[in-house]
Amino acid sequence: MSTLQELLAQREALDRQIAETKRAARNDALRQIRQIVEAYGLTAEDVFGSGGARKSAPKTKVAPKYRDPATGKTWTGRGVSPKWIEGKDRAQFLIA
Repeated sequence: MSTLQELLAQREALDRQIAETKRAARNDALRQIRQIVEAYGLTAEDVFGSGGARKSAPKTKVAPKYRDPATGKTWTGRGVSPKWIEGKDRAQFLIA
């Protein structure tokens, strides 16, 4: 049976071997990536996109659904209702 000192030495040797293997694999991957980028003339934007974060779909304007006949102000029916329509029958303000 191995002693604690021997096992710790083996672990240190394995940690060094793991680190070296990771470093070699990383270097190989980078070399392959650079070859592909050069061969196809790729840019960073081609590989990573622009800005990294996904852009949300462009917001579209919603047509107004209600109009105040007194002032001409409109409301889409989304969000907090304006004062001029609160507590009233919305049907009378519908835009045809």
